[in-house]
Amino acid sequence: MAPIIGVLGMQGDIREHVEFLKNMDVGVTIVKLPKHLETIDALIIPGGESTTIWKLMKITGLDVSLKEKIEQGLPVYGTCAGMIVLAKEIENFPAQETLGAIDIKVKRNAFGRQVDSFEADLEIKYIDGKPFRGVFIRAPLITSYGKDVEILSEYDGKPVMARQKNILVSSFHPELTNDSRVHEFFLKMV
Repeated sequence: MAPIIGVLGMQGDIREHVEFLKNMDVGVTIVKLPKHLETIDALIIPGGESTTIWKLMKITGLDVSLKEKIEQGLPVYGTCAGMIVLAKEIENFPAQETLGAIDIKVKRNAFGRQVDSFEADLEIKYIDGKPFRGVFIRAPLITSYGKDVEILSEYDGKPVMARQKNILVSSFHPELTNDSRVHEFFLKMV
């Protein structure tokens, strides 16, 4: 039976991830409430605005429920703002709450504002073939990480993709490409 992948439906690139996943051999559902976590095998936290995503998670109680599910081993992939929500610490917004699910410190908007968005070819560990075209939009950057965190990709010598146990994060947006290899890598974690 195909796994059911949830996409956190608070704010951001929800539609883009849902449409991307529909072209893969998985079930897809939008997660907005704690009870929705009971029906999924994995979760994607999309890019968007991390403070808005967090506020809406707190209002619905998803912050507590999701943290428990992650501790129980639920595979979760955070892209851009999703990486911020999953991080242990935010360097330039230390008061912003997070799930603290992956032992990384991130810097929000590390590559600049919206007008500084860019694309770059990335080598990603465990993903063979041609370089992956990363789409960076107001992207965060991993500024430090713990010993159990595996860096999977760098841009200009700086970490932009990492994994720790059941958590995968990237600064870039693979859902905005036609390349399914990053999503396929995540599905292997499910």
